[in-house]
Amino acid sequence: MKYLKNISILMLTACLFVLVSACDDDSEKFVATPTDAVQLADLEITEIELDPVNTNNPAVTFNWSRADYGQPAAVRYSIEIASDADFANSTVATTITGNNAATLSVAELNSAAGTVGAPAFAWSTLYARVTSSLGTQEGLPVDSNGISFMVYPYFNYPFDDFYLVGNGTAPGWNNNLNNPALFRDQENPRLYYYTGFFSNDDGDYNNGRWKVLEERGLWQPQWGVTDDEGSDDFKAAGEIAGNPGTQGSDPGRFGVEATGYYEFTFNISTKKYTTKPFDASGATEFTTIAIQGSAAETTEMTKSTFDPHIWNIPSIRLVPGDLQFLTNTGSTWGGSTEFSGVAQEGGSTPVVVEDDYEVWFNTLTGRYIMIPLNL
Repeated sequence: MKYLKNISILMLTACLFVLVSACDDDSEKFVATPTDAVQLADLEITEIELDPVNTNNPAVTFNWSRADYGQPAAVRYSIEIASDADFANSTVATTITGNNAATLSVAELNSAAGTVGAPAFAWSTLYARVTSSLGTQEGLPVDSNGISFMVYPYFNYPFDDFYLVGNGTAPGWNNNLNNPALFRDQENPRLYYYTGFFSNDDGDYNNGRWKVLEERGLWQPQWGVTDDEGSDDFKAAGEIAGNPGTQGSDPGRFGVEATGYYEFTFNISTKKYTTKPFDASGATEFTTIAIQGSAAETTEMTKSTFDPHIWNIPSIRLVPGDLQFLTNTGSTWGGSTEFSGVAQEGGSTPVVVEDDYEVWFNTLTGRYIMIPLNL
């Protein structure tokens, strides 16, 4: 017991010594002081036309003086691009630590230009500045002077598109047979719909099935249900899984137990889906539909032999302007939003950029989607 007591006294003495030493520690503390604003140099070339073919090539290099925060600390520099000299509408194009120069690729500058609203295929004035700060917490930020330059962006199509494949759908399990596109919501670009005919005449467990592809002709990326194939019972709603979006193996299949019309929703953000019956009784089956308007020469669309309410054109040249869907009854339909939306009778759909487009139109819902093939 006496031996243990002596050990306890020695340990207490050691602890007191450490505490006293800590109290007597008068080593210098890290204290940073705000830096003067760094100076961003003017560009040697102030008119930059962006090449949509060589998007990885360098577009512009920014150089600036070094910040001095009074300590040997890692300085973080953020390059900000704006559409106005006050930087009220701006985006951070890139961030770099330590160096006082940064190069943006063609794709990076084009993306920044699009983010701040610079129109495609037109000259616009952009503004740049550098913000210096300390560490990942971006302490003591100081903005540099601003500079301006002209840029001619190409169009940046910001959306993802998805296609059906499976024995419950028109192409069957062929991943490259004019697979129908899902119709993107005009307000939530991560939400998609497909309202139409799905087939399962015998109610077999393996029939009436489908998956969702991101590109025709490729099996990955593909999306389905979280259950493994074979355990993927018919469900009206659930979570989606993707290879490689959420896992390394292929997901299970969506499906319906009986032939009929259904509304399928697919939300790539929430990873949720729904499948519910749709009443198509009484819906008009048009005999012809054509595209017309200032954006295109009048061109007949093709009606699906699988679903008489689904119409499409695999490729049509569209130019800036507007278009309508003209039916055999003489009625015209159009929407107010470019690329995707819901057409109303008498409306007119805007086309904002010239390209070859794949166009789909659903007469059950009025939904349309126009997918540029080269942007």
